[in-house]
Amino acid sequence: MIVTTRMLVDSYGKEYGNPKTKIGRLVKSGVYTPIIRGLYESDPATDGMLLADVIYAPSYLSFDYALSFHGLIPERVEAYTSATTGKNRSKCYITPFGRYTYSDVPKAAFFKRLKYHIVGEYTYWMAEPEKALCDKLYKLPPITSLKAMDAVLLDDLRIYEEGLEAMDVSGIAELAPWYGSRNVSLFSKYMQRR
Repeated sequence: MIVTTRMLVDSYGKEYGNPKTKIGRLVKSGVYTPIIRGLYESDPATDGMLLADVIYAPSYLSFDYALSFHGLIPERVEAYTSATTGKNRSKCYITPFGRYTYSDVPKAAFFKRLKYHIVGEYTYWMAEPEKALCDKLYKLPPITSLKAMDAVLLDDLRIYEEGLEAMDVSGIAELAPWYGSRNVSLFSKYMQRR
């Protein structure tokens, strides 16, 4: 279970004169594992994916992690990659639960095509396959042609052809204008011509 320093201080403050010392002892004994400053996890075996949107909010799992999760790329991704909005900079946290990276996408596109997951007492948001790929393309340098888009998707990103074929083309067309990105618009056009 995720807990904050404030929650622990409130919990131990009545029994201990210095609850922060008590929290330090609990961390040292392994009762709580520090995630980032002010945030702890009571179960050291918790899947790091479940912590991504708590570490830096608002955010949702996307980019390479979501592409791998949805079976669109062959690689196993070592970092939990998430999208944020309005932060104007990328962030990276290295924790006992894994490496977390956060990058901005446009605010207008942020809340589109996300799926809410509940796993026990944890909840998290993840981009649908189409959205994860649009987010990834948004962050890449400009792609200039449909032929170049084909090379980026199949050779550089190593997206499975079957994964592209299974995508919701109308959903991509619906997403594209929200990004204001040539890459995402070109991707929508590319998908419509496949």
